[in-house]
Amino acid sequence: MKILVTGAAGFIGFNFCNFLIKNNKYKILGVDNLNDYYYSNSKKKRLRVLKKYKNFNFLKIDINNNFLIEKVFKKNKFDFVFHFAAQAGVRYSIDHPRKYIDANINGFFNIIESSKKYKVKRLFYASSSSVYGENKNYPLNEKEKISPKNMYALTKKINEEIGFIYSNYYKLKLTGLRFFTVYGEWGRPDMMMLKFINAFFNKKKFELYNYGNHYRDFTYIKDVVKIMEILLLNHKKLKDNDVLNVCSNQPINLKKIIAFLQKKKI
Repeated sequence: MKILVTGAAGFIGFNFCNFLIKNNKYKILGVDNLNDYYYSNSKKKRLRVLKKYKNFNFLKIDINNNFLIEKVFKKNKFDFVFHFAAQAGVRYSIDHPRKYIDANINGFFNIIESSKKYKVKRLFYASSSSVYGENKNYPLNEKEKISPKNMYALTKKINEEIGFIYSNYYKLKLTGLRFFTVYGEWGRPDMMMLKFINAFFNKKKFELYNYGNHYRDFTYIKDVVKIMEILLLNHKKLKDNDVLNVCSNQPINLKKIIAFLQKKKI
């Protein structure tokens, strides 16, 4: 089974590759542009782990480069694509909206167009719980109204709409994955938990927005990758086009998380 994983050096992409490559039935090609949104050394360390395996190969490619993306698809004839490459960060999108248009819309279009052209069996792509906006009707389900409040969330909503069109007109099979605040090993340093831990150990100020009076549905990365393999193995049972929440379904107040970390002195 030949699989393309975009954003392979990122948090979710790396953990998914690292999970799959221990099973030799999967042959994985990872691509990533290794941008400097956060420490590039983190991404290089992740890649060193993956490159130890013979069934993993890596190409440094920007998904905005349609010529190279199509060349990769044509050469490899992938069975499945897991598309995680994107410009992340809600607050960063306020000051750098163009980066989100380039990576999250144009880049996504290049991936979905080549997936259609080269007839992949199914394209799995990362969406986000951010599409729900300020909806507090917990626990959220996929039928809830979506109302993105920032550029990052808007690009994810647009991805889902493009996916609907490609499924409807071109019969491409797709599954969108609305990830809910994923945390765990090899996590992103810009995410709340690691930011707090780093501030604690380095004796630096930790900025807590809205006094911590909001909830997050924290989802453990190892649960996430197991869910994705289950979807992969059962791809024939999935709808031709669907969007699924990937979450713990247990929203928790941020102040409780911080109190727990302080008590454990993590």
